Amino acid sequence: MAVLIVLLASLVLFRGLGALGVEAISSWQGAAVWALAVMFLFTASAHFTKMKKDLINMVPKALPNPEFLVNLTGLLEITGAVGLLLPATRELAGPCLALLMVAMFPANVNAAMKGISMRGRPPTRLWLRVPMQLLFVALTLWASQA
Repeated sequence: MAVLIVLLASLVLFRGLGALGVEAISSWQGAAVWALAVMFLFTASAHFTKMKKDLINMVPKALPNPEFLVNLTGLLEITGAVGLLLPATRELAGPCLALLMVAMFPANVNAAMKGISMRGRPPTRLWLRVPMQLLFVALTLWASQA
């Protein structure tokens, strides 16, 4: 849920700055690009903090080397966030981030089904997680298009 709040608060903030004359975020699409970059940097930060253990526990047992996967996905989120901000790479970064979110979704399902906590809190329920994930993917694909 924190991720959704970060995304929406960033979107409102950036759109407001755009309305005040900041050209790069003067449209909803421009503001969404920056809000998504903030969201992905926020989620990536968990991959390299105390939350890393929680993320490792979320990785389905069928996948090898969960710590490596958590590190890799964190780096990919950072790379994707930067890619969104660069006009030359935005159209590639968006679909790549969407694929990354789809690839990581089984970890969220695993956490919800097995009750794996994040920071000692229960995982987001699937009935809420699925629409949130769809929103993140759709917004990323929309915002990254020319």
